[in-house]
Amino acid sequence: MTVKDYMELPYHIVIQHLNDESGSYYFATVKELDGCMSHGDTYAEACENIQEAMEGWIESKLENGFPVPQPIGESRYSGKFVLRLPRTLHARLAAEAEREGISLNQYALYRLSI
Repeated sequence: MTVKDYMELPYHIVIQHLNDESGSYYFATVKELDGCMSHGDTYAEACENIQEAMEGWIESKLENGFPVPQPIGESRYSGKFVLRLPRTLHARLAAEAEREGISLNQYALYRLSI
């Protein structure tokens, strides 16, 4: 695959607005490309800069014979995970779900999504 081929894949770009000792700016990273990051004074600038950073990151990996990770696909996630929690919290959540008239699963999903 070429750099262009990789750039057409649906990588997960995360852009955060930050205010710190450096000032106010937008910081961009690519979840799958460890160390690939950039920034900009505006959201649009950060978007443009992370695209350039991705191209350079991928090109460097390919030139040096290193693998380039594929985007994380939605099929990787089943929608199910096991969570262990203290009995007291389990009891409290179950009681709250019962008061709402919904299952514990539905209640937990609701609470996690807010």
